[in-house]
Amino acid sequence: MTSVRDAVSFDVERIRRDFPILGKGIAYLDNAATTQKPQRVIDRITRFYREQNGNVHRGVHDLSVMATREYEGARQRIAKDINAKSEREIVFVRGTTEAINLVAQSFVRPKLKQGSRVLITAMEHHSNIVPWQAICGETGAKLDVAPIDDNGDVVLEAFDRLVRKGPVIASFASVSNALGTVNPIKEMIEMCKSNGVPTLIDGAQSVPHTRVDVRDIDCDFFAFSSHKAFGPTGIGALYGREELLNAMQPYQYGGDMILYVSFEHTEYAPSPARFEAGTPHIAGAIGMAEAIDYVREIGDFRLHENRLIDSAVQRLHEIDGVRLVGMPKRRMGVVSFLLDGVHPHDVGTILNESGVAIRAGHHCAQPLMHRFDIPGTCRASFAFYNNEAEVDALIAGVRKAKEVFSQ
Repeated sequence: MTSVRDAVSFDVERIRRDFPILGKGIAYLDNAATTQKPQRVIDRITRFYREQNGNVHRGVHDLSVMATREYEGARQRIAKDINAKSEREIVFVRGTTEAINLVAQSFVRPKLKQGSRVLITAMEHHSNIVPWQAICGETGAKLDVAPIDDNGDVVLEAFDRLVRKGPVIASFASVSNALGTVNPIKEMIEMCKSNGVPTLIDGAQSVPHTRVDVRDIDCDFFAFSSHKAFGPTGIGALYGREELLNAMQPYQYGGDMILYVSFEHTEYAPSPARFEAGTPHIAGAIGMAEAIDYVREIGDFRLHENRLIDSAVQRLHEIDGVRLVGMPKRRMGVVSFLLDGVHPHDVGTILNESGVAIRAGHHCAQPLMHRFDIPGTCRASFAFYNNEAEVDALIAGVRKAKEVFSQ
């Protein structure tokens, strides 16, 4: 629980000085797309290339040994941060998208046949729709979609009914990237466990805002991206229970993921190596771990973020002609809205001219937009380094857009 002391001690202006791109004449409110990087992470990546660059797992020379130590050390730090039992449960991937595809191809697809089922929700990002849709189409399986209500919350009774149909997996977001809905994932996972259904959690939007404990939520797989959590692009992590990972076949093949190769037979290494074919993003993994360490050292910033979100929601609601899209029971990081009679792209353009960066469009969640019968939304998304002045800039920009398009 966040205390008053935590809120008072959180110095956002001091934190902002750690991010060299901030304060350059733009209020950055597109954090759900990607977050900015602290100087500490930038420096750590630079230091690797300047002082430690070597390939991992291959050489006996000092640079290779050093690079391997740093790379595997990053895996250990990430495992500890999310409370995995072992670093062997952490697979480095390019991001949440690749992690979901890995589980779809290596864990789920071999189990699918005509009449099998896969369960998702109506709020999912395309990355948590298309892989399942593809493998269901290839195998004759059915993709079930749990509905959401008008507020943007999952209809739990319907989700439970679909779980009872015995899907091969249930895969759902912890936080909606388009609405900011915080799903009751522990309750949803328990529904699945009670019916013997494995779970994959898309944690791309939760990791930047809250501490994740995979053993506490008791999921089978958990995926997240570095770049949404103040680290570099092109790297992320898949957590999977070790016994499940070791029972899965790889879906990419090459060097560094084998124990033995002949022209007649290949024996794969145990997890995580079997899923990390080729030279990995070494500097990315190191930068990702550095970003996680940085965020943990900041302390608890949830009350600060919640106040910004509450302020934005309330002040947008007070503008005539603004429609908030989604009013979930719990919200994290995101506010989506529309301005009557104005396309979201036009609002985004006016805001950009006013020095405010938001996202405008369908946010890779077109089925969700169809649910609300809209082409897209304006999405303002927040991180701990945002401040009230940036909320002021957002509100002023929306008012300016309203004025421009009412003429």
